[in-house]
Amino acid sequence: MIDWLRREMIEPEIEIGGRVLPIMLKRHARARRLTLRLAADASAVQITLPGWARSREAIAFAHARRDWLAAQLAKLPERRAPEPGGTIAYRGESLRIEWHAAASRRPALRGESIVLGGPLDALERRLARWLEREALSLFEADSADYCAAAGLEQVPVALSRAHRRWGSCSDRQRIRLNWRLVQAPDFVRRSVVAHEVTHLVHFDHSPAFHALLGDIYEGEIAEADRWLEQHGRTLYASFG
Repeated sequence: MIDWLRREMIEPEIEIGGRVLPIMLKRHARARRLTLRLAADASAVQITLPGWARSREAIAFAHARRDWLAAQLAKLPERRAPEPGGTIAYRGESLRIEWHAAASRRPALRGESIVLGGPLDALERRLARWLEREALSLFEADSADYCAAAGLEQVPVALSRAHRRWGSCSDRQRIRLNWRLVQAPDFVRRSVVAHEVTHLVHFDHSPAFHALLGDIYEGEIAEADRWLEQHGRTLYASFG
């Protein structure tokens, strides 16, 4: 029993509700304590830990809070595939899906509806592609705004289909943004773009990073972060 428990504590995975999830560790220079959360799409358990914390202790921390993680998993919204008469989220609002056999296969925004035709079995795929195109257009405009505010030349923007991150800037030459953010309110999407643009200047989360982010972003970062914390998982509910 003791050997089994010791082995469980050091293995970077955990079983919750019949599912085995990886435990992802991320060290943060400004962290003062261990922070535990379920990934937005429930594909992993994420722990942010201070530089002084041991990985073994962080993994044990997750296992000790298995019941809390199970409760979070139970709160996840059910997968709802888009269908005629249903809705999809777009920029924080709900668009009604209007399908007509004679309509164009290419989705078109009409007031509070998204109208399209074509085979029903490809409806979800066509709507996802439409959202991706909209996302890229919005991201490019957002990036232009924040690069100008930071005194930078605009860098290329690419879409990400990541399941654990909303954005990334790995080489300071390009930023990648999760297309699902097009479903969130504008202030949330723009906060993530501003965050990644700030990383073009400060490749960390130092006081200088937060100062610049506060200068270029027009809203309240804490409010946008709260929205993602509370509602981010819903952005994975409609599309696989």
